[in-house]
Amino acid sequence: MATPGVSSGTTPTEPGQAPRHPRLVWRQTVVAAAQLENPSARTLRLDVPGWSGHRAGQHVDVRLTAPDGYQATRSYSLSSGPHEPPQITVQRTDEGEVSPFLVDVVEIGDALEVLGPLGGYFVWDPTPEPLLLVGGGSGIAPLRSLWRAAPAQPDVAILYSSRAREDVLFEDELRMWGPSVRLHLTREAADGFVQGRLDRASLEEALRAHERQPDVFVCGPTSFVEAMASWLTDLVDDPRRIRTERFG
Repeated sequence: MATPGVSSGTTPTEPGQAPRHPRLVWRQTVVAAAQLENPSARTLRLDVPGWSGHRAGQHVDVRLTAPDGYQATRSYSLSSGPHEPPQITVQRTDEGEVSPFLVDVVEIGDALEVLGPLGGYFVWDPTPEPLLLVGGGSGIAPLRSLWRAAPAQPDVAILYSSRAREDVLFEDELRMWGPSVRLHLTREAADGFVQGRLDRASLEEALRAHERQPDVFVCGPTSFVEAMASWLTDLVDDPRRIRTERFG
């Protein structure tokens, strides 16, 4: 259940059926580029005919069809900025039907079906307001879309929690934001990382760094998002400034 006063949405990955949007149609796309982000995650750049852009924070549905006609559909957040070609960053779920194929099998030039862009709740259009991005695990993917929508935004802070160094996504890019980024590892210690979970104190410190209270976007596993949202509703004067997206 969503925390009262917090705008919340769910983008399913593995498992679960993806939502449909009645005003959109499925389109054939080609995988134009692929990059392995870590041992279990891969970013795919898609060449979608007629793509006219997307809003930061939106997602697409991806549909695979087997030779016997069986279909599986999943939703994946767009990890590219609004004015960039669409990209999805997929985290493999070993028991999944779609993510193992997208991470381990699909090749450049292969065709996929996509529906989108979708979503209107977890989106951000660039404004002069401060921005706080809080991500857990692969929940950093849609947050990348937000920070790439505002490369010149001087008042952005990012808190990111991952289990281990090898699980971290977009580390080089995150480091470019300098001291406004705080990276946590929950299961190991490593140079340049804070050991331990994100907690209320971490959020308080990030909020104090802004002269004005920021717009806050939180994305990650359900338990992570619920904990962050619970603390943030106590710390932010206007809970309508908080938007959450949860996986699982």
